[in-house]
Formats: sequence, structure tokens, C-alpha cells
Amino acid sequence: MTSLDVSALGHEERTDSGNRPDLSAPSRREWESWYRSRLRLGDTLIVVTSVFLAQVLRFGGSDTVISTAGPEQLTYTVLSATLAVGWLASLGIFNTRSIRVIGSGPEEYRRIFAATVRLFGLIAIVSLLFQLDIARLYLAFAFPVGLIGLTASRWIWRKVIYRKRSSGSFQTSVLVVGNRLAVLGLARTLEQGASDGYRVVGVCMPGPAGRTEAAVVVGGREIPVLGNEHDVTRALELVGADTVAVTATEHLGYAGMRELAWELESKDVDLVVAPGILDVSEPRLSMRPVAGLPLIHVGRPRYHGATRRAKRAFDVVFAGAILILISPVLIATAIAVKVSSPGPVFYKSERMGQDGVPFSMLKFRSMVADADKQVGTLMKDNDGAGVLFKMREDPRVTTVGRIIRKYSIDELPQFVNVLRREMSVVGPRPPLRREVEAYDGTVKRRLLVKPGITGLWQVSGRSDLSWEETVRLDLSYVENWSMTGDLLIVAKTLKAVVASDGAY
Repeated sequence: MTSLDVSALGHEERTDSGNRPDLSAPSRREWESWYRSRLRLGDTLIVVTSVFLAQVLRFGGSDTVISTAGPEQLTYTVLSATLAVGWLASLGIFNTRSIRVIGSGPEEYRRIFAATVRLFGLIAIVSLLFQLDIARLYLAFAFPVGLIGLTASRWIWRKVIYRKRSSGSFQTSVLVVGNRLAVLGLARTLEQGASDGYRVVGVCMPGPAGRTEAAVVVGGREIPVLGNEHDVTRALELVGADTVAVTATEHLGYAGMRELAWELESKDVDLVVAPGILDVSEPRLSMRPVAGLPLIHVGRPRYHGATRRAKRAFDVVFAGAILILISPVLIATAIAVKVSSPGPVFYKSERMGQDGVPFSMLKFRSMVADADKQVGTLMKDNDGAGVLFKMREDPRVTTVGRIIRKYSIDELPQFVNVLRREMSVVGPRPPLRREVEAYDGTVKRRLLVKPGITGLWQVSGRSDLSWEETVRLDLSYVENWSMTGDLLIVAKTLKAVVASDGAY
């Protein structure tokens, strides 16, 4: 049977456990429309409530007149109605309900923040130009309450979308086109990002592979091969995909890509192109049309300048505030460590910092005093990945040590390292000297920035990650770090620590 003979299976024999989406589930257009209507309704309720609550809080039930320089009279009821309409319009202009960003988190929040801040900036300019004396308390209540409400609404809906997608609903079915290696790479990436809702239902591979292979296996799931790059239209009819993802486009070429885009226009099917650039975030990418040819410009990573100074300022303020707030916990832990087992309260571990400069990383001692000398005899029971040494049931850990490790209390003294400029609040995992000596040229890029108390590795599985995944996350952070990303990682770290995910 050739690759295109899968039609002989019949559509009625395909179930949700196969590669064709469940026909009883809503189509992408249906769930997109449902989702956006709920967002629009929620936004309207939040904005209207915030604006009129601000009026009631400031003026009670009276309809107060705003003082102006002219004879015209403007009441706060009219202003509240105008502000609500303008706020909702601003959310629409900034595409805060775009289906392209649902469930993306940071981008959703950024658009809501930008739409709200610019609207209130416009209000400030208008009130200055027309000399409108708008009560500050009125705006000071409406702005933060509305912004927090809109952000919380998106967070709640993200959870709804995640649950729906985990159960197989709200999916975007994808047909991937490209050579075998690129197809497998993209399919694995989409499989790992299940919360994004992309499910590969078929592939088209150029050349003989598209005719001779019946299926490719990704994550234990067989995905049918439905022909080569010329069989995309027919393959869409077989699997009912609503998105075509093209990767490694050299077989299609410029003319082939243009013809494919024209063919998909009439089928209401989206076309996306995977450029093959891994772990590069959106802020570093920009489109530059040159002689009619769209080129993707990849910006340089931001290691220096104002962004680095801003990161340092955040480190100092955050670390100082945390040390003050947790000082009772630090004192209690120090006493518990001292009285529970002989040895010092703190354990100083040599780690390699930025540019490979060694420093002493502080931790509360969670093991017996001579723990380092026992590593050689325990290496055969190593549970760590790659060059890491980890044990789930480490006999060197003390009773108090198990408790403080479970909740990451042993790592709190590292905020002192942050104040000493040896570490950052967020960054790659601080490596040992023997780990760095085993690094290849690629992994050494982790040393371009300061190691962190937390990072992508901390909120993505901690000790349960493979060595390769740990390296990938650290390199991704080095390439794409931003202050917004750091704040999100800190928030996720608190959640991971409370749940004790992957800690041992």
C-alpha cells in the first residue's frame, strides 16, 4: 500500500485515538469563535465594573460635573461610559483577543498592559489639552483594578484552555511538510508543547521517502506519511488538518511556497513556516522585506548595556527584600541545622560563575560534614543526568536536610551571593568545576551570564530533567533573557517550590 492509500481505511474507522481529530469535537473555527466571545464578554464586564466602581467610590451616587476651562459641562457618568468604550476599543486595537496569542501567557499580558497604559496616557494628554480636572482617585482606582481584573481573567481562561487541550479538545490539527529530519524535529517540538494545542495528524516528505514510508513515529504515536510536497492538497482531504506547517523549504522553493499559499487560501487552511531557528524568542525576531522577499532578522542576545544594569538593580532590590522578609526562617533553620548534626551551619560549594570565574556558593548544610568525600563511593548509584551527580535516596542527607531540601530552604543563603554579585536571582544552573571541564563549545555559552538561584531548569522539572533538556533550557535563557521573563520565572518558582516538584 502506498502512502496515499491510507484513504482506503475510511474516515469512519478513524477515532480520536488515531491521527484524525475527533469528529464529535468542535472544529477549530467553532472553538475559536466560542473562546473569543467569552473573552469579549469577560472584558466588557471587568471594564464596565472597574470604571463605574471607581465613580461610586469617589463620588458616591451623585453624578458630579467635571470642571473644565470652557462653558461645556461633562459629567462623570458620561466620562465613565466613554472610558469603558475606549478601553474596550483599545483592547481590540491591540489584538488582545487574537487567536494567535491565546494561552501564550506573556504576550497576552503584554498586549493587555500596552492597551491599558496607552489608553490612560491618551486620557492624560486629552485632559491636559482641554483642561479637564479629572479626579485622580477616580483614575487611580479604575486603572489598577481594571488591569488586574483583565490579567486575572486571561490567567483563568489559560487554565480552561489547558484543561481542554489536555483532554483532546481545542486542538489545531497540523499537516507538516518537509524533509524527514526536519519533520521529526518539528513534530517532537509540537508534541512536547501540548498546552499550545498543536497536534500533528500527517506529514508530507519530499522525494522517495514520501512514497515509500507509511508512517513516522513521534512520542510513541504513529503519524501517517501522506506523500511528498506535491500531495499537500490531497493529504488535507485525508486528515482534515486546518493548518499546514512547512519546514526545511528547500524542496519547495520560492515558487512552490507561493503556489502552496495560493492553494490554501480557498480552503480556509492556515499556512505557517518554521524557520528552523531553535530557542529564539519573539523579541529577537523581526521581518524585513527585501526586494519582495521576506527575511527574518535575528537580533543579538542582550548581555550588556541598560538591560544588564536593570537586571542587576532588580537582583539587589529583590535579594535584599527577600533576606529581610525571611530572616526569621534563616535564623530558625540555622539553629535546626546546628543542633541536629555536628558540623558548620553553612556549606560552601565551589561553583563556576560568569565567564568561568569560581566562587563559593552558600547553602544551609543538609548533609553530614564529610559528604564530599563520599561521592566516589556513591557514583555507581548516580541518578543525575549527564555530568550531574544526584541521588533520590542519598544516605548523606540529614533528617533536617531532607526537610529543608524538599522546600528549597537550603538554597536561601544564595541571596547573599546575589548581593555579592556572584549570582543572579534568575539564570542558568550554577555548575561545578568538574561539570564545566566536561562542557563542549556549545554548553560553555551558559557561562556568558551569571548563574541563578532559579531559572528555566527550576520551573521545568528541576532534578527530573535530562541533561540535554537542562542544557537546552539554560541556553534558551542565555539567548533570550528579559526582565519580563525573569519575573515570570520567579513567580513559577514559588509555585514549583510549594509543590516540591522534582526536588531531591
